[in-house]
Amino acid sequence: MATQNTTFKLNTGAEIPAVGFGTWQDKDAQEDAVTEALKAGYKHIDTARMLIRYGTEPACGAAIKKSGIPRSTLFITTKLWNNAHHPSDVEPALDASLKDLGTDYVDLYLMHWPVAFGRGDAMIPKDDKGKTINGDTDYVDTWKAMEKMYKKGKAKAIGISNFSRKETERLIKESEVVPAAHQIEVHPYLQQLEACEWFRSKGIHVQQYSPSVIHFPLFPLFFPYCSLIQEEGHPPILTSHPTTTHRFGNQNEIYSKGQNMGKLIDDPMLVAIAQKHNKKNGAQVALAWGIAQGHSVLPKSKTPSRIRDNLAGDFKLDAGDLEKLRGVDKKMRFNDPSANFGFEFYVGEDGKVE
Repeated sequence: MATQNTTFKLNTGAEIPAVGFGTWQDKDAQEDAVTEALKAGYKHIDTARMLIRYGTEPACGAAIKKSGIPRSTLFITTKLWNNAHHPSDVEPALDASLKDLGTDYVDLYLMHWPVAFGRGDAMIPKDDKGKTINGDTDYVDTWKAMEKMYKKGKAKAIGISNFSRKETERLIKESEVVPAAHQIEVHPYLQQLEACEWFRSKGIHVQQYSPSVIHFPLFPLFFPYCSLIQEEGHPPILTSHPTTTHRFGNQNEIYSKGQNMGKLIDDPMLVAIAQKHNKKNGAQVALAWGIAQGHSVLPKSKTPSRIRDNLAGDFKLDAGDLEKLRGVDKKMRFNDPSANFGFEFYVGEDGKVE
């Protein structure tokens, strides 16, 4: 399917493809999914260290190696997990990711959350009462260690994820390198227009990890911000971020108000706009909306046809389409693990239930 191959320029001068392939927690399917994405023409692969239990970084590395595509033509992102925030743990964590990805650098290295967990191998360390054990490392100190990775060339750009504007402002004031990118929950039901404009004014590129979210009834999931998803013909699996064709749920009871909400991709406004643009669908409209905002979008799927369809979400919406889509904003945030992580996220931001 046709795509515009849109790119955006980071504050480092590097170009980032507007549509990235988001990876997930399906150990047996991940390598094949990344392989399909690369065959389809994706040049931007987004993964994370927290997915190590699912072998996601090694699967990405294997798929990239098998593809034969020159490393220099790809844009690879991974993320520092919360258990490695101590400054002395940052470089070993990045080195481990580089080894698994089969590369000597990443194009973008993100701090996954502005909260430190206790140091060690446990991805989510718990005390004897099941409460998450937090560390005492300040995210500014973690960032300064990441700046060293940038200066060494192990990360061509560094950025953040799930930060509030207040936290980002402090980070900028107390460090040298302005984040190149910020990966946050943004979709037509949580547009965060004011926040995104603020990040843009600071030279920070916004990435959407929930480009076309779909709500699902609540489940007592084992991981605090995972969602339960299911593709036709497959049993339900867990994923950390919503894909363009799946329902998304959060175990936090404060989001029960959205459990009867219909799928974003079935929203009448998105459907009408999709029909206006021949052979498009609601998911592609949601992706095109994000790109029109100047954001890169990170849809997920393991189904070859959907992988190709998502790439075709890079098409142009007109001014009338965008004006209509402003009206579907519900300020509905689905991803907030504050209670589970022992840290209050998104204070002062749209969709935060105080």
